[in-house]
Amino acid sequence: MEKALVIIFLVFFVGRIVCRYFLQQLNIRDLKIYGKVIPLVFRGEIDETTLAKMVDYTYDNSRLAAKENFTGDGIELAILFLFLPLLTGWIIGLNLHMIGQALIFFGLLAIISGIAGLPFDLYSTFILEKKYGFSTITCRLWITDLIKSLIISAILLTIMISAFMAFIHYLPASWWFWAWLFFTLFEITLMWLYPVLIAPIFNKFEPIKDEALKEKINALMDKVGLKAKGIYQVDEGKRSKHTNAYFTGIGRTKRIVLYDTLLSSHTADEIVAVLAHEIGHWKKKHILKQMSFMVIASLFILYFVYLIIGWKSLYAAFGLIYQPVYAGLFLVSIYLSSVGYFLSPIGAAVTRRYEREADRMAFDLTGSAQPMIAALKRLAKDNLTNLHPHPLYAWFYYSHPPLIERIEYLQSMDNKKTS
Repeated sequence: MEKALVIIFLVFFVGRIVCRYFLQQLNIRDLKIYGKVIPLVFRGEIDETTLAKMVDYTYDNSRLAAKENFTGDGIELAILFLFLPLLTGWIIGLNLHMIGQALIFFGLLAIISGIAGLPFDLYSTFILEKKYGFSTITCRLWITDLIKSLIISAILLTIMISAFMAFIHYLPASWWFWAWLFFTLFEITLMWLYPVLIAPIFNKFEPIKDEALKEKINALMDKVGLKAKGIYQVDEGKRSKHTNAYFTGIGRTKRIVLYDTLLSSHTADEIVAVLAHEIGHWKKKHILKQMSFMVIASLFILYFVYLIIGWKSLYAAFGLIYQPVYAGLFLVSIYLSSVGYFLSPIGAAVTRRYEREADRMAFDLTGSAQPMIAALKRLAKDNLTNLHPHPLYAWFYYSHPPLIERIEYLQSMDNKKTS
């Protein structure tokens, strides 16, 4: 049984590596073939120099992602087959309560993962992103962000692990249900608190200053009967020139947030169209549907974990003499992560459908597809979006339809309206 478990893991693990490499090479091959061709819908919008910059940016990000994935895979194997038995043996020898053992265990794993990811984050932020004119962050701000993120992550991780371990220790027959209930309430609470407690730790949020734009947004909100606590602009330009806008929060903390970079680079009509798209997600209950799926899926996953967490073969397969339940949770998560990778196209297909529905809502609310098309073109140009993704790569990974496909879909709405 132990050999079978190792073989199953390696099949999925190696399969994930091969699949990632294959899809990446397909995507790069398409860039080599079509990377110098300006798509029809972008002719007159971008020149060959901008297109070449888009291609190079995609190349560089792909190479960096490949190196980071390779490093992560190597560390994962080292932890599983070399470090894990030594770590669990050492922690058990400390004679701490199981909750304390679990906190040390997952804390050390988080530290290892964080240290391994630091060089890639530094390279991406201060070399790659600066090379293409995006990164504006200072070393001081980057370090401050890092410290804040570490503190917040440590607090959240401590709460989650302590709760799970307490349920397992004190309610061994039903811990999976109570862990699920806690996880659900915890996630909802975070969604509620994030806009008013966590996000302001990193950025300054202030009411939008452009009164004319504010009136247009409020008119749009009134049109669909959607209430938000406020419309805010955020000083994200101190970190990057990338642009974005989003809805955040639930209930009374629900708000609209616009990047200052978006406000400075887009027209009012384009911004309204982008927000109309985001409103479409709310009106179509996409967020609620995703939350409902997450809640239901987590219930089944936790029950599945409950059924197999006591298997001695699971621990023996990776050389563990002892069977601490926190190590079992880690092992199961490794399996689920590898299997989940191959299920990701299902989630991507669902979210792409949601994006098309939201685009349709944006068209219905604004009465024209042109502002949204103009916004997408500007976003693509400003963010150096890949205009030539391979169809299979996009099918597997993309949470949004490929940009050209999305623009053509919007154009078809205008064509139907005028015909």
